[in-house]
Amino acid sequence: MAFNMDPKKCPMPSQDPNVRNKNFKEVALGYTAYMANTEAKRCINCKNKPCVTGCPVGINIPGFIAKVAEGDFEGAYQVISQDSALPAVCGRVCPQESQCEGKCTRGIKNESVAIGRLERFVADWHREHNNTAPVIPAPNGHKVAIIGAGPAGLTAAGDLAKMGYKVTVYEALHVAGGVLMYGIPEFRLPKAIVQNEIDGLKALGVDFECNMVIGKVLTIDELMGQYGYEAVFVGSGAGLPRFMNIPGESFNGVYSANEFLTRSNLMKAYQEGSKTPIAVGKRVAVVGGGNVAMDAARCAQRLGAEKVYVVYRRGMAELPARHEEVEHAEEEGIIFKTLCNPTEILGDENGWVKGMRCVEMELGEPDDSGRRRPIVKEGSDFTLDVETVIMSLGTSPNPLIRSTTPGLETNRHGCIVTSGEDGLTSREGVYAGGDAVTGAATVILAMGAGKAAAKAIDEYIRNK
Repeated sequence: MAFNMDPKKCPMPSQDPNVRNKNFKEVALGYTAYMANTEAKRCINCKNKPCVTGCPVGINIPGFIAKVAEGDFEGAYQVISQDSALPAVCGRVCPQESQCEGKCTRGIKNESVAIGRLERFVADWHREHNNTAPVIPAPNGHKVAIIGAGPAGLTAAGDLAKMGYKVTVYEALHVAGGVLMYGIPEFRLPKAIVQNEIDGLKALGVDFECNMVIGKVLTIDELMGQYGYEAVFVGSGAGLPRFMNIPGESFNGVYSANEFLTRSNLMKAYQEGSKTPIAVGKRVAVVGGGNVAMDAARCAQRLGAEKVYVVYRRGMAELPARHEEVEHAEEEGIIFKTLCNPTEILGDENGWVKGMRCVEMELGEPDDSGRRRPIVKEGSDFTLDVETVIMSLGTSPNPLIRSTTPGLETNRHGCIVTSGEDGLTSREGVYAGGDAVTGAATVILAMGAGKAAAKAIDEYIRNK
């Protein structure tokens, strides 16, 4: 096979920015078979395979890419599925640039191989062309409960089901999927794709119990006592939003990004006749600079806002969001107000937002995180004319699990403490992973934690 030594990736086809910023259809359109085959041939199958070390779930990346280069797309899917339960999701939302692609040998002098785009293509090809039902493993007589149907819980559930365990996933919301359903917008991750992955787990024999708030309806002690589960995995995420605690945050028109995105993504506020519409003014400010802030800003624009500002206290170079997401937001007309920090939200006599007072910032010496510390520029106060403010300042785990589980150790941030990568908590038989342990992080890191915990749970039950 002749290698393709083109220094640049095959571009990803996408909707025109001035069209897509008015709809919720997926922005990136995906590779054709020809594009995927051509891009796969850019992989030189180097000896040390550094890309694999950059993948939190250890996918055999050169192996699946070689199959794509041969035109064996189903074979490529089978290689990926040995290690990843959600390839169609990861191909869309993983930060490949800082993981597998960040270690790609081709990326030393040129652009790295488009591993994420190839993974997405392979997963989509499989979904569209393969209708074979999965083989349900023989039951091993043991059962495990999973708390939370997000990426960590879904991964643990799938791996345990493949080992023959009877797995039940308890989900607080009315649909499974966690942050994949409520947090990431339709234009980045179509919900039909997430549902397809969940349906695949159901076909493996995984049971899903929705509207089950563990800590209220049932406790972990009850699951492991009268319900007979031999182990529990906690993958309940980090859904408790943070605020700045500045004056005016209680005015109408101030949202947490969690609420705003949940109502838009899960409750379909963008559809005509929605039962949970969002009052979005003509001018919206999103406070924060991460991927969630980009999602909220781009959703606000699609919901009808004429001007959307991303207000961030550091500069463009320090934005924590993925470069691709920032680039898409800029293309769509989002306005970046960097080196700027809110000090007060202003309201009218009826209690609705009518503006946001801000100060300009400048960067000083690096702080403990290694980033340059933002410092207020004296006499730089100004008012931003907005009608809606969305706070996207990060999240922490909900305290419900820790407050109803005696002996479960947590840290000062409310995250569950585990003894190592296997996810074992201070309670015997109770494992945890994903954002409930790390705080808000990435989908693929949560999946890696679910995968490691499933292996540890299997060892624990077999040894027991």
